[in-house]
Amino acid sequence: MSRTPVIEPVRIPADVDRDDRVLANLTARQLAILAVTGVCLYGAWTATRALVPPWLFAAAAVPVAVAVAVIALGSRDGVGLDRLLVAGIRQRLAPRRLITTGDDSAAAAPEWLTEHIPAQSTARTGELHLPAEDVSDTGVIDLGRDGLAVAAVVSTVNFALRTPAEQEALVATFARFLHGLTAPAQILVRADRLDLSGQISDLHENAGALPHPALENAAREHAEFLHEMSGQADLLRRQVLLVLREPLHDPSTAATGGRGVRGRDPESSGWQAAEVRLTRRLTEAIQLLSPAGLTVTALDTGQATAVMAAACNPDRLVPPAAGLAGADEIITVATDPDDYEEGAQS
Repeated sequence: MSRTPVIEPVRIPADVDRDDRVLANLTARQLAILAVTGVCLYGAWTATRALVPPWLFAAAAVPVAVAVAVIALGSRDGVGLDRLLVAGIRQRLAPRRLITTGDDSAAAAPEWLTEHIPAQSTARTGELHLPAEDVSDTGVIDLGRDGLAVAAVVSTVNFALRTPAEQEALVATFARFLHGLTAPAQILVRADRLDLSGQISDLHENAGALPHPALENAAREHAEFLHEMSGQADLLRRQVLLVLREPLHDPSTAATGGRGVRGRDPESSGWQAAEVRLTRRLTEAIQLLSPAGLTVTALDTGQATAVMAAACNPDRLVPPAAGLAGADEIITVATDPDDYEEGAQS
């Protein structure tokens, strides 16, 4: 007579990225900081105890020990104070002016820009490392030494309104997709401001062409409602993105590390192999998520550029569009600002 195996649930910690506790609820990094500080203070006491009274050494050592203990044990927003201190020092020592190339022979800035910079300014200039090097004609994002990536927008489903059986089916579908991942993937939920000015203008322009006066009044009332709602609160919209990344194994870029190398050949074998893998993974994601009612649509060049520009600078005055000049391009002619709005709407 066979027995049915008993399945017991396994508790998974909520914070899987939390550092392991080694001793006295302290991490290895915290123990190292405290131990090094203790050894240094003991060494200083051993070297100076014949010259410095104990009370004077204690008066100088206690503040140091307290400061190190606060830095090692304290945290803010889940980040240790020691890491924040190191990040602050690195930010303070980093160059304040960044350019897209580290070559000293870069093109000089135009006069309308340099005339606002004081002549005696001696701020150091450093190389600007952008998250992405370029976006190809097929929408593939070049991440430099980190490889290639492709971004796709994913539709959403209402989970709360489904029956328990439907919810279990949705969870199983999503679990099947996660189990099929063999390379880095990111699910990004981003929010940005929603501009309803275009919809409001369309309603006012097309209301007179409706076949019945009641429909025309309803369209104009809806336009007024949208206008009032936009003035009373900041409207936000959410967008779910699926980002798939593949390493770029290309011998021609191994010596330089990939980063900072512009104009790499998309026809190389490593590039094409990575694109093929990205295309296959995106197709698998579409097939695995479709049973849950989720639609996965890859972003083209303009859409991928706009998403990255909005993520890097969400409050920019000029709407992101594919027609905007690149970071390494020099603008030599004046352009009508209305062209940006037309490019963004298209």
